[in-house]
Amino acid sequence: MSTPKQVIEMAKKAGARMFDLKFVDTFGTWQHFSCPIGELEESIFNDGLGFDGSSIRGWKSIEASDMLALPDPKTAFIDPFCAVPTLSLTCTIAETGTLEPYARDPRGIAVKAEKHLISTGLADQAFMGPEAEFFVFDNVQYESGANGCFYSVDSEEGVWNSGRDEMPNLGFKIRHKEGYLPVAPADTQQDLRTEMCLLMEELGVRIERQHHEVATAGQAEIDYRFDTLLRAADSMMVYKYVVKNVARKHGKTATFMPKPLFGDNGSGMHTHQSLWKKGKPLFAGKEYGGMSQMALYYIGGLLKHARALCAVCNPTTNSYKRLVPGFEAPVNLAYSARNRSAAVRIPMYSENPKAKRIEYRPPDPAANPYLAFSALMMAGLDGIQNKIDPGEPLDKNIYELPPEELKRVPNVAGSLAEAADALDQDHEFLLKGDVFTRDFLEMWVASKRKEHDALRLRPHPYELSMYYDV
Repeated sequence: MSTPKQVIEMAKKAGARMFDLKFVDTFGTWQHFSCPIGELEESIFNDGLGFDGSSIRGWKSIEASDMLALPDPKTAFIDPFCAVPTLSLTCTIAETGTLEPYARDPRGIAVKAEKHLISTGLADQAFMGPEAEFFVFDNVQYESGANGCFYSVDSEEGVWNSGRDEMPNLGFKIRHKEGYLPVAPADTQQDLRTEMCLLMEELGVRIERQHHEVATAGQAEIDYRFDTLLRAADSMMVYKYVVKNVARKHGKTATFMPKPLFGDNGSGMHTHQSLWKKGKPLFAGKEYGGMSQMALYYIGGLLKHARALCAVCNPTTNSYKRLVPGFEAPVNLAYSARNRSAAVRIPMYSENPKAKRIEYRPPDPAANPYLAFSALMMAGLDGIQNKIDPGEPLDKNIYELPPEELKRVPNVAGSLAEAADALDQDHEFLLKGDVFTRDFLEMWVASKRKEHDALRLRPHPYELSMYYDV
């Protein structure tokens, strides 16, 4: 769908009785409201529909709460999870009266990022290919109070259930760190992931592959084809929506939390990136790894701003329980061909210039994709514009480097507080083209510090194990 008229025709053919306007809040969660199909007119695509922005996290105060949701016709699909046929549309957010884009709307930030790229003359398209991992559990419980807290997640294939009386227990439980690509009966979720894939394809998200991931207890990955920055972020929202709702349909629960299990791999969102101009790829060349000098400068920008990027690409306190050595998480800021222990990897599967790209490995799926992809591109552009040298590649297993060599390799931020401080000190590259505003970044940093403090102030159950008898 590309025009309002085509969307309205689509709704009629599908027998839609409602239409649903979805938009993403500051921290990456889809919000929505619905209207009877009789209210769907071509004018709303230009004029928008009003809603109260004061109840959305990080947005308006109550005395200036009126906002407009402007649907994008290219995002239309019939929502497969509604009992009544319902047309779904994703929106950007505008100010009432002026129709100016709202500076704190993440999707609006991604729109500005794409416009800024064109304005530089360096390229006209930024492609993003995220690989978002997730867990599918059978049960999750958690509670936090003044005098106690706990959490518990469970999965039928979790290794801790090898001794559970399941009447009968058939014994196929995936051991820690041995979940990468086993077939059934160890992999119990093949059909579940396939259902997710086929449903995403029906909604316009082109799937490349699906598989079980490294961790026990239902860790999974579904990869969709790279797309332009905005469309890749739109697809990530559809991806999360489908994964969570298909899991729920089958009595399971899916989470994109980066580190829900102790002692096993967390969930990342490795993000493949490339720049194109007039239909031609710009990252292929004769430099290291078959890359162009532009691509190496792009890598230089990512590495220079990596600690600040953590505040956007690893935006939760839980993110930093994944970013620790030994679990394939890329905590060391280096680049290399093929090497998955480096923060930046140059995939070497193909010599086709169209396949030349870089893979930035630190992000996790808790990130708001509109903000993360925009920030990554802005860091890379800063590298190109300022010719930032990424240094020499590191073609070694970084986890096995001797201490005297390892200490010379810089690290990502070690906590959300460190990341917030880094962004506070290093954010000028995000302000170019008014893509991000100072107001937005000040709000973001303050929110992240507040999240860090919320965890810092609470006793942890493991502290009682370590310290109760002091």
